[in-house]
Amino acid sequence: MARVTAEQDPADRARPAGWTHRHRDVSGGWLRPTVFGAVDGLVTNAALIAGVGGGGVAPHTLVLTGLAGLVAGAFSMGAGEYVSVTNQNELVHAEVALEAEMHARYPQQEQDELVERFASYGADAETARRMAEAVSRDPDQALRLHTREELGVDPQDLPSALLAGGASFAAFSLGALLPLLPYLFGASTLVVSLVLTGLALLAGGGVVGKLTGRPLLHSGLRQLVLGALAVAVTYGIGQLIGAPVG
Repeated sequence: MARVTAEQDPADRARPAGWTHRHRDVSGGWLRPTVFGAVDGLVTNAALIAGVGGGGVAPHTLVLTGLAGLVAGAFSMGAGEYVSVTNQNELVHAEVALEAEMHARYPQQEQDELVERFASYGADAETARRMAEAVSRDPDQALRLHTREELGVDPQDLPSALLAGGASFAAFSLGALLPLLPYLFGASTLVVSLVLTGLALLAGGGVVGKLTGRPLLHSGLRQLVLGALAVAVTYGIGQLIGAPVG
C-alpha cells in the first residue's frame, strides 16, 4: 500500500505524518462464495424445515429432511461454484491466448492501442507514445496491461476454483446446520429453530454490513426480512398441502 506523507505531497500538509488509507476487497475472492453460501444454506434449510414442519411431521422426519437438505445443498453449491469459476478462468485464459497471438502478429498495432489508451487518460500525444513504448519493451507486462484494459481482469490474479468451491461448500453446510441444531439437541417444536434462524440472519446481515460499510442494523434487518419471507411461504405451503389425509 502506497504511503502518502506531508513531505511527499506539499498540497496535503494537513494530513498527519504516516497517513495512509486502505480499501476493502472488492474483487470477490473468498468473500462472495462464503457469504452467499452461508446465507443460502441458512435460508434454504430453514425454509425446508419450516415447510415440512408445517405439514405436521414428526421431529425425526424433520431431522432427516434437514440433513438431506444440508448434504445435497452443500454439494450442489460447492460443485456449482467450482464449475462456474473454472469456466470463467478458462474463458479468460482463452482470451489471453488470443491477445498474445495478436501481440506476436501485430506488435505495432497493439502498441498504437496503448498510445490511444494512455491519451484517453489525459496524457499528451508525446507522453502517451513514450509510455506505450516503455510498456511494450516488456512483452509480458504489455500483454497483462492489454488484458486488464480490454477484459477487465488481471490474468495473474484469477480466483481459485478450488478455494471458491470449498468455501461455498463449507459455508453452506454451516448455514444449513443452524436451523437443524435445535432438533439435534432434542427440541420438538419449530419455534426454537425459527428463533435461532432469525438471530443468525440478523447476525449474518450485520457481518455483511460490516464488510461492505453499510449500516449494521439495516443490513441485518434486510437479511431477516428476506429470509423470513422464504420461511413464511414454505411454511404456508406445508400447512396447506402437507397435513395428513384422513
